[in-house]
Amino acid sequence: MKISKTTQVLGGIAAAGLAFGLSGCGQAPEESGGEASADVVEGFKPCMVSDEGGFDDRSFNQLGFEGLTKAADELGIEYTQTESQNSSDYAGNLDGLVSEGCTFIVSVGFMLSAPTVESANANPDVEYAIIDDWADNDQDGETDAPNIKPLVFDTAQAAFLGGYAAASYSESGVVGTFGGAKIPPVTIFMDGFAKGVDYYNEEKGEDVRVTGWNVDSQDGQFTDEFAANDVAKQMAQGLIDQDADVLLPVGGPIYQSAAEAIRDSGGDVALMGVDADVYESDPNVADLLLVSIQKSMDQAVYDAVMMAATGDSDTEAYVGTLENEGVGLSSFHDFEDKIDADLQAELDDIRAGIIDGSIDAESVSSP
Repeated sequence: MKISKTTQVLGGIAAAGLAFGLSGCGQAPEESGGEASADVVEGFKPCMVSDEGGFDDRSFNQLGFEGLTKAADELGIEYTQTESQNSSDYAGNLDGLVSEGCTFIVSVGFMLSAPTVESANANPDVEYAIIDDWADNDQDGETDAPNIKPLVFDTAQAAFLGGYAAASYSESGVVGTFGGAKIPPVTIFMDGFAKGVDYYNEEKGEDVRVTGWNVDSQDGQFTDEFAANDVAKQMAQGLIDQDADVLLPVGGPIYQSAAEAIRDSGGDVALMGVDADVYESDPNVADLLLVSIQKSMDQAVYDAVMMAATGDSDTEAYVGTLENEGVGLSSFHDFEDKIDADLQAELDDIRAGIIDGSIDAESVSSP
C-alpha cells in the first residue's frame, strides 16, 4: 500500500519507541461473545489491545472498543481484549492475543505501531488493523506488513471547525490547548484548532489568541503521558492563568484533569472534548463541554471487523474525513443557547468549504 509523503512522519516517530513512565503491567485478556452467525468465517475471532489509557478512558480507547463489541455482538462471536498499562506491555499483549487464537487484532493507537508491525510480520496468517497510524516505521512510503489495515483520520478538518467555534465563544480573546504527547495524532488536533481560530480572526476582524500550541514552530505544551494527573491539571491551570476561557486538552483522559482545574478556578471556562462526544461518554463533565471534536473510530473498527468476519477484508487504508463523516463536531448540547445565533450556519459553510477545497484545513500531520 502506498502512503503519502506526509504520513511518513508518523512511522518515524513510532520507530523512536516513545515510552511513558507509568508503572504496572498489561492485564490478562478477557473474552466475551456468543454463537456465531452462519456468514462468519470459521474460527474468526476479533481482538483488541489498548494503549496505556485503558478501555475506561471515556474517549480514545473506549470508542475503539465500542466498535469491536458492537460488531462481535451482532455477529454473535467471541472476542478478546487486553489493556496496556504502559508501553512495555504492547509487544507482550500482542503476543498474548495471538496465543489466544485471535485472527483479527486491532491495536488502539499510534504508540503501538512498531510492536504491531513486528507481530504482524511474525504472524502472517493473522489480520491486523491499527488506529491512528500507517505502520510505516521504516518511512519508505509502504505499510511495513502486508496484513495490517491502517485506520487513520484527518482530524484537522474537524478541529478547524472546533477552533472557529472556540474563538466565536471566547469572551477573553484567549483560547488554550495542550496535549498528552507530541505525536501526530495529537498535534493534528492542535493544528486544526489553531487554524480554525486564525480563520475566525480573518473573517471577523478579531484577534483571538491561541496559547499552548504554535503551528509554525510545531511546538507547544504536553504532559508527556496520557493520564489524568496533577501534571495535566497544572498545565490546564497555567492556560487558565493566561486568560484562556476555552480549553482543548488532546490526549484521552487528560480532559478530566482540565475539568478539575476549571472547577477549581471558579471561572467561566469551557471545555472541549476529543475523539468521542464526551458530553455523552462522561456526564460528569457535561456541564462544562462547549463541543467535542469527534473521530468515528467506533464505526471504522466496526466496519473493519465486519468485513474481516466474512472474509471480505482488505488492507487498504481507511481515512476519516468530513466528507465521509469519519470526523466531525458534536452537538453543542447545553451550550446551544450560549453560542452565537449564526455560528452553526457559519460552521456549515466552513465544512462545505473544507470539503470542496476552498478552505485550507490541512495539518502537516494530515493523511
